Formats: sequence, C-alpha cells, structure tokens
Amino acid sequence: MIRGNESVSEATQSMSQDYYELLGVRRDASAEEIKKAYRRLARTLHPDVNPDPETHERFKDVTRAYEVLSDPKKREVYDLGGDPMAAAGQGAGFGPGFSFTDIMDAFFGSSGSRGPRSRTRRGQDALLRLPVQLSEAVFGAVKEINVDTAVVCQSCAGAGAAPGTSPTTCPVCEGRGEVSSVQRSFLGQVMTTRPCPRCQGFGTIIPNPCPECAGEGRVLSRRTLAVKIPAGVDDGTRIQLSGQGEVGPGGGPAGDLYVEIQVEPHEVWSRQSSDLHCTVKLPMTAAALGTTITLETLDKDTVEVEAKPGTQSGQELVISGRGVPHLSGSHRGDLIVHVVVETPSRLDAAQRELLTELARLRGEEKASGQFTSERRGVFSRIRDAFNG
Repeated sequence: MIRGNESVSEATQSMSQDYYELLGVRRDASAEEIKKAYRRLARTLHPDVNPDPETHERFKDVTRAYEVLSDPKKREVYDLGGDPMAAAGQGAGFGPGFSFTDIMDAFFGSSGSRGPRSRTRRGQDALLRLPVQLSEAVFGAVKEINVDTAVVCQSCAGAGAAPGTSPTTCPVCEGRGEVSSVQRSFLGQVMTTRPCPRCQGFGTIIPNPCPECAGEGRVLSRRTLAVKIPAGVDDGTRIQLSGQGEVGPGGGPAGDLYVEIQVEPHEVWSRQSSDLHCTVKLPMTAAALGTTITLETLDKDTVEVEAKPGTQSGQELVISGRGVPHLSGSHRGDLIVHVVVETPSRLDAAQRELLTELARLRGEEKASGQFTSERRGVFSRIRDAFNG
C-alpha cells in the first residue's frame, strides 16, 4: 500500500534498493548498530542541515530503510524477500505509522520505555548539622536528634486517595499517561507525543484526595533518632543513616539522612589531625629553674608534664598516646603543650635588686639583642662568605 505523494515507480525503486547498503551496515548488524548508522547519516542528510533536493531524496530513502530495519517484524519480512510495508499495512517514510518520537530516538537515543509514570518515587536525601563537644568527637557518643521529614500518610497508606476510594483511569489519555497529535510538515505527517495535561502523565487521577496528605501520600512529622558518633570523628564528618530521609511521593521509599558533625570549640584543647594542642604560660623563673605542669585532659583525669630548666618560649612538650583515637581504633595521637614564657612587667624594689644581681652574675648588665643563627638574613650569610 502506497501513501502520501509517493508514486508506484518510487515505491518499486525503494524495494529494489538494499536497505543494509543504504545505512552502511552488515546484514547481521544489531539494532543498536542500525540506530547509530541512521543517526550518523541523518545528521548530515536532514533537510534542515542540507537543503539540496537530491540529499532530501536520499534522506527519505535512508529513513525508509531505518523504519524497516529497526522494526524486528518488518526486518524479518524484508530479509525473507517480502514487502515489509505491505505486511505492516502502512506506507513508508513519514506516514502515520512513523512518529516524530521515533525520529528523535534515532537522533538522540531512546528516552526509555513510554507510558504512564508511577506516582511512587524515592524521597530526597536530607542533611542535618549536629553540634557536639570536642570530648564527644574524640571518644564517641550517642546523641538524640529531632528530625522533621515527610513520612507515609497513615490515613491512606501512601495511596493519596481518601479512605474507601481509589484512583481512576484518566478519561483523556485512557491510562496511557500521554497524548498524541498529528501535524503536517514538508516531510509529511508528523506525530508528536507529550504527557497528558489532565493526569500529568500518571495515567490515573484521584477524584477524592486524602484529606490528611492532600493526595501526596506523605505528611510532615517529627521523629526522634539516636545517632551513634564513632570515636575520632572530625569536624565536617558526615554520618549516613540509610532510609531515614524523607519518604517519597506516593509513599515511595525514603531517602537517606546525613548527619554532619560540627565540633564546638574547647576552652583549653584544640585539635589538629589526631593531636590535641594547648598553650601554657610559664613565669620566667619557672622556665629558668624548671617545673612540673599539671594538666586536665579530655579523659577526665590529670597528667603531669615536666618543663626542664631553661625551657624556652615556643617550646613544645609532648605527651604520647593521649590524643585523638584514630577511626580505625589502632592508636591515639599525642597531647602537645606549647610553652609561652612570661616576662614580668612590674617589679618592686626587692625584685629589681635580685634581678640586677642576677644580671651582674651572668655578665648581662649591658646585654643587647643578637641575631641567632636561625634568624640571620641572606645578606649576613653573603657577607660571611666574602669575609671567609
């Protein structure tokens, strides 16, 4: 059967052409290979790209070949030497049986199965920030959190319809979820398909929505969850709670809940990697004579660290194995004490006399600041090199 403006001679000519040769594929080519071949040719032969009349005719031939070879039933008839168009009961080219969606699939790839889409979809993931103390992050804890997320509506069990009722088939698309329209173009009749405007592509409508959820199948609710914080977590760590996010539309499966740890500052200790740092001020005399420093740790006990005689400002005192546990649980970091030596700014007469006597004994009455070897600049090193 011949449709459109195609003449009998043109139809006879198309049957004499080798469709596989037109597309440039083997006779045993797969459906994907045939689609790729047509897509490649259509990008150069389409009238919108190449207005040449001869190219237009070739594009119609290539499209006719693709229509036959992309349809398993038509291809089988063609391979057996029959007339696939007569067997299908329709014409070639852009007739009523060859929709605009098929052309778009060939150009850009199939968009998946068509038909009504489900009302049930997975819920979105949720993010909650949880402030914790430094000790809780170091040693772990169990915290309770309140989460406001969507849960399944108990009244309709997620169906969205009022109790005792159910969704009905859409009268516009008759349950297909999409509607089609035919338009004429210079290529012939083109069929376009779009989601049904009445049911929004679901294929069904809800005449009596559930009064509790307004047809959504879910309602907002507050829940209390217990979150286990593993020992050694750092600021910004996210803990994933699978299935604890919000329930999807239509009572769909819940997403995941991510709890982001926010470690609050501590008045004494600060964390750097797996070590805990603090700063201790020592009087000048204690630093010179040596002393023992007593520190309260995050373990709720005390530890003593020795500052040897002659301790300098900026020196670090290390206590091994009392820092942050590694997440693997293998070992802990260190406690690092930063020493700041304080120089007295106010002296009474007796103190001044003692310090003056100390300076005399050490030959420092007229002491002046000197560059240390670490502080020497580049010019000093150049000068020493020339003098040497």
